[in-house]
Amino acid sequence: MKPDLKSIFQYNKNQDNMNKKRLLWVDDEIELLRSHVIFLTDKGYEVDTVTNGQDAVEEVKRKNYDLIFLDEMMAGMGGLETLSKIKDINPNIPVVMVTKNEEESLMNDAIGGKITDYLIKPVLPSQILMTCKKILDQKKISGEYVAKDYLQDFASISRMLLENLDFNDWVEIYLKLVNWEMELDAHPEVGLRQTLIDQKKECNQEFSRYIEANYQNWLKKGSTADAPDLTPDILDKYLFDEIRESNGPVFLFVIDCLRYDQWLIMENHLKDYFNFSKNFYCSILPTATPYARNSLFSGLYPSEIEKVFPGFWKGNDDDENSMNKYEKELLQELLNRKRIKLKTDLKFIKIIDPDVGRSFEQNIHSHKKTHFMSVVVNFLDMVAHGRSDSEILQEISPDEPAYRSLTNSWFMHSSLFNTFKVISGMPGAKVFITTDHGSIRAMRAAKVIGDREASTGLRFKFGRNLKVDEKHALFIKNPEEYKLPYRGLSVSYIISKEDFYFIYPTEYHKFQNYYKDTFQHGGISMEEMILPVIKMVPKK
Repeated sequence: MKPDLKSIFQYNKNQDNMNKKRLLWVDDEIELLRSHVIFLTDKGYEVDTVTNGQDAVEEVKRKNYDLIFLDEMMAGMGGLETLSKIKDINPNIPVVMVTKNEEESLMNDAIGGKITDYLIKPVLPSQILMTCKKILDQKKISGEYVAKDYLQDFASISRMLLENLDFNDWVEIYLKLVNWEMELDAHPEVGLRQTLIDQKKECNQEFSRYIEANYQNWLKKGSTADAPDLTPDILDKYLFDEIRESNGPVFLFVIDCLRYDQWLIMENHLKDYFNFSKNFYCSILPTATPYARNSLFSGLYPSEIEKVFPGFWKGNDDDENSMNKYEKELLQELLNRKRIKLKTDLKFIKIIDPDVGRSFEQNIHSHKKTHFMSVVVNFLDMVAHGRSDSEILQEISPDEPAYRSLTNSWFMHSSLFNTFKVISGMPGAKVFITTDHGSIRAMRAAKVIGDREASTGLRFKFGRNLKVDEKHALFIKNPEEYKLPYRGLSVSYIISKEDFYFIYPTEYHKFQNYYKDTFQHGGISMEEMILPVIKMVPKK
């Protein structure tokens, strides 16, 4: 559905008429500023005036103001004292200091007193108006521009979906959608959230068709030139030359279940410490930890791991921990095959709980001379899984914006953030961040029929006699063609598309409701398959 900007702007205009902004102007020479007051009134603001600090404090006690202009030099109670008393009453009210004094010390005192802005006398009506707009109307104005810009990108993405797209085109589409998600998180008032959700759903439908049509060909030797980088290629392509040439420590952080929108949140906190370069790759199928992360560390596809290192490919697929016990060994074997000689022993750690994270943070200094260290961070994956079972997590992250907010809150206060800050001070350090897969908010159930031995995953399954609507899943009859482990005669795989999740007919409605609106991985979607590889170099 195309965004209706006319309705959005009319709604905003109606809201403005209902909620006129109220200003208080405090100046002992207010009569000389009467023309300014009239000008603001004509522009739609309600303006009250007082001539001293004491009256200003009393007005703030009686009324709710959206903005205060406060003269710095007044007889009796001065501007800074008045500011302090106003903030005691309402610490959130914006205050603009108006002064003749341009001394830096005064400005520091005012800013320390939490002013929002300051103006130097004499002030022009246009300056006052621009200050009002900047403080009071910036969100509304920028929201209107967001809506206009999204209309253009909405049309651009819709046109792209009609073309013959390659993986780079899909990366471009996905990045556009993620950027708009972040923009609309900041501007929920524009009313375009559902439009974006619908467009993203349409894009994932087309992306699933694209993967189904091309993925198998990418796995063949001498595959087409437009084949993207896949999971087994990543360390060799982006990391190993850096290890060979590095004069300082090289760190690889694999943040399990990291989506690009979550990375952008983390990047915002890290931008003061690092410079970034970014690339994107395509996850293998299924986008589940036992397959994707083992493939990442080994540089091999799952069927190849099973053949070359059968001792490292064992366990229960429904228990990710049991299938990922040998990641360090697989990584060491890959380093050996690529003839990479480390100056120190390979260091490998999994951060599986806060205690391990804090211990790692406290000891990170000891790794400043480590040649290469790999770190697996499981927090986001645990949140994605835990949200299904925790009413508290469901309450604080009921939708995608809240899920991003939860990521932000975690990272701001995490030992991981502190660890990165310490690494940013290490001479010659380089940090690489990637993930094995992302996650998608699963919203639609797909009914599956299979025998009792079929695996229990929600986004992919293997077993005998599996049946599912092919509109909802990729059906793999011959696993070897997809470089997946052979499970026995007549055992096939199914991998869910878009935002579908698999439910058996037994107690269908119970489990449909239980797993609906949970974050899952293992299937085919942009969120799970289009993954970042970030290089971070400390700022000098």
